[in-house]
Amino acid sequence: MADDDTQQNFILAFVLGLIALVIFFVIGIALYSQGHKARPAAPAVAATAAPAAVAVVETTETVTVVIPEGASIRVQNGVVNFYFATGSADLAPGAAEALALVIKGVEGGRKAVVSGFHDTTGDPVQNEQLAKKRAETVRDVLTGLGVPADKVDLQKPAVSAGSGSDAQARRVEVKLLD
Repeated sequence: MADDDTQQNFILAFVLGLIALVIFFVIGIALYSQGHKARPAAPAVAATAAPAAVAVVETTETVTVVIPEGASIRVQNGVVNFYFATGSADLAPGAAEALALVIKGVEGGRKAVVSGFHDTTGDPVQNEQLAKKRAETVRDVLTGLGVPADKVDLQKPAVSAGSGSDAQARRVEVKLLD
């Protein structure tokens, strides 16, 4: 009789484990497919030759990669903006294309100036710290990808509260200077 109870408990635990595994698999597929639907088919920027990639940064052309949950990347008028989700210092997926543009600019003899901004919601002291952490993240990724540390200048802006909507304010700007 005890063997029957043990066997039933084992079968019940196995079935529940299998159900949980299937649920996590379905959720994982849903999240994975959402991330890929949000990315436009245009990240051909990284596939272009190096001079053309730098030319995109130099022109008034706008390249935007929209990522769910508020994180995104935008290149406009020679400035690369990395936008962040609320309370996060994680770079958006798809940041490689924008990072490649900065790297190409530095390889072309320019200097990257990195500045962090924050929105106006929440605690101003925490916002300042988060803006700095975001800027340090971008700097650390650039140096981790081989950009010499002396070619990346971390500068605190005079006013770190960003302009625009809260989503636009939570950003790190990278400007390429001669």
